Amino acid sequence: MYNIFTNNRDDILTIQDNENLLETLEDNGYPVAYQCRNGYCGACRITKLSGEVSYDTPPLAYVGASEILPCCCKVKTTLVLDIDKNTHKSCEEDNDSDLF
Repeated sequence: MYNIFTNNRDDILTIQDNENLLETLEDNGYPVAYQCRNGYCGACRITKLSGEVSYDTPPLAYVGASEILPCCCKVKTTLVLDIDKNTHKSCEEDNDSDLF
């Protein structure tokens, strides 16, 4: 089990080894944008301030040095994420969004 802190540090989320980070964020009120949920599109890309993640298979989408794809990464340590409940929203909720 690992702790996940958000940029405002008001929320402390916990995640088990076998849990999906994107789903954990969504379940706790963080509506992260997504399309594929498999690391292909990069729509869920968020900034990692500290901590470590790994990928079973390298994602096809570009991932910068301080970025992660919560749809397909595995949490390896406590994380601090630059995410706010009011700054991300699902592509399904954003009818004007066109990633391609």
